[in-house]
Amino acid sequence: MDKPVRVRFAPSPTGRPHVGNIRTAMFDWLLARHTGGTFILRIEDTDVERRVEGAVEYMMDALNWLGLDWDEGPGKGGDYGPYYQSQRLELYQDAAAKLVAQGDAYYCYCSPERLDAMRKEQEARKQSPGYDRLCRNLSPQERAAKEAAGIKPVVRFKVPLEGQTKFHDIIYGDITCENSNIDDFVMLKSDGYPTYHLANVVDDYAMKISHVIRDEGWISSAPRHLMMYKALNYEPPQYVHHPVIVGSDRAKLSKRHGATSLLDFRNMGYLPEAMFNFLALMGWSLDDKTEIMTRQQVVENFSLERMGKTGAFFNIEKLDWMNGVYIRGLTVEDLTNRVLPFLEKDLPPEVKRPLDINYIRQIMPLIRERIKTLKDAATYADFFFVDKLEYEASMLIGKKMTTETALAALKGAEEKLSSLESFDHDLLEDSLRHLADDLGIKTGQLFNVLRVACTARDATPPLFETMVVLGKERCLKRIKIAISKLGNNSNL
Repeated sequence: MDKPVRVRFAPSPTGRPHVGNIRTAMFDWLLARHTGGTFILRIEDTDVERRVEGAVEYMMDALNWLGLDWDEGPGKGGDYGPYYQSQRLELYQDAAAKLVAQGDAYYCYCSPERLDAMRKEQEARKQSPGYDRLCRNLSPQERAAKEAAGIKPVVRFKVPLEGQTKFHDIIYGDITCENSNIDDFVMLKSDGYPTYHLANVVDDYAMKISHVIRDEGWISSAPRHLMMYKALNYEPPQYVHHPVIVGSDRAKLSKRHGATSLLDFRNMGYLPEAMFNFLALMGWSLDDKTEIMTRQQVVENFSLERMGKTGAFFNIEKLDWMNGVYIRGLTVEDLTNRVLPFLEKDLPPEVKRPLDINYIRQIMPLIRERIKTLKDAATYADFFFVDKLEYEASMLIGKKMTTETALAALKGAEEKLSSLESFDHDLLEDSLRHLADDLGIKTGQLFNVLRVACTARDATPPLFETMVVLGKERCLKRIKIAISKLGNNSNL
């Protein structure tokens, strides 16, 4: 196509933004940014009954979090507004009236009760469901009688009874549909609001959309839209239908597979740059081996031709891995700032707020290699903040140790640490290694006892770095408590 790339993301405000919808928005955004084109946000809010309060804000929040900035649309303006379909009703009504006037559409007065009975009869006969065209050839007198009775009609498109509708899809290639398999669909409802079929055609033409990118579920609707383009004498856009995201059972991703809202993933502690990278590679690839890519690399290399035909598997394990890679790539300062709100929210309520950001800054290098999400930080770092550790006394007794040897190790460590003038890594390590020799136990045995005593864990970040951050006073206090635990459980 010679005209500039103009793409639109046109969500319906019927709920929280699904990762599948946001991935479509990402493909739109990537095509626009790769070609120097325009990315438009249009709100398709004509389904009045299904509107959800706050859904538009959720959607814009999700796009902003992922860095998918739009060039035209709500909050930005543009030459082709308004960008809410509920504010464009006159355009759809005019288009419908034009199609009726030129014989490409007609008014249908069938009641919901009649249509329901018709569908049930079709089901009983095992026929394909579809409108039976009862109102297609009403006489002027019959229409006048319906109007006089106060019946508010819908407008249906008059689908050709014969022939084929063909189109080319950039991903799926040439597609042919028999017109006889398409019923006379509703374009304008009786309340004056358009259906998706009419509204998207009118708006895509008015907004000069060059490419329509959407999931493969809309392939069957494309012939309907092309018929309207032809009847209205509009040039159609190029179609790009991509496969849907599937879950572990290869069925379309839904709530039963776990979190599906993009904002849920944000609240679970995934980084926007990791989610961007992950979603970009679900249906598109640079090659068969590259997985970690910056936003700029994806933009520079993006092309519709490299989008695949197979369903994109939402692999949460891969997302966890990728998010971990991005977390480890953050500076300590950046990681601290991102983790802080999660710690404020997720640490036990007895932990004093607000948290000391300088203290958190010391902790981050110790847990960065272990956490997969920002939310994991509270789980891995809670022992740095709580005053009272909860663990069984038996955890203090390591392999090939007894209650007596564990007690001796703790008492020896208490004495040794109490005498230290400074509490730094090298001095701690040197002193405790000598202590293990003096006690006649392995260093690993001593270190494991101290690890449990100081953290209530048998697996933690490096012991000496952890003890330095905890501080001498807190470590000694916890060792005393451990001694008491073992002393009160001498029968272990």
